[in-house]
Amino acid sequence: MFNVLEKADVKKAGIFAAGVLFGTAGIRILSGKDAKKIYTHGTAAILRAKECVMRTVTSVQENAEDIYAEACQINEERANLETEFEDESEAYKEVTEENREV
Repeated sequence: MFNVLEKADVKKAGIFAAGVLFGTAGIRILSGKDAKKIYTHGTAAILRAKECVMRTVTSVQENAEDIYAEACQINEERANLETEFEDESEAYKEVTEENREV
C-alpha cells in the first residue's frame, strides 16, 4: 500500500490541485456582478461596432449598385452607336455600289 504512495508524483499532484483551485476561483470571478457588468458593456460596444459596420456596408453596396447601373447604361449606348455606325456603313456601301453601276 505504501508502495503506491511512493510512486505518486508530488509535482503532478500539486499542479492538478492548483488547477482545480484556480478553476474554482475563476468560475467565481467570472460569474460575479463586476464581471457581468464588463460582459454587458463589452457586448454593447460590439453591437455599436456592428451597427457602424453595417451602415458602411450598406453605403458601399448602394454605390456599387449605382456604378453597375451606369456601366450597363454606357454599354447599351455604346452598342446602339455601333449598330448605327454599322447601318450607316451598309448604307454608304449601297450608295457607292449604285454610283459605280451608273
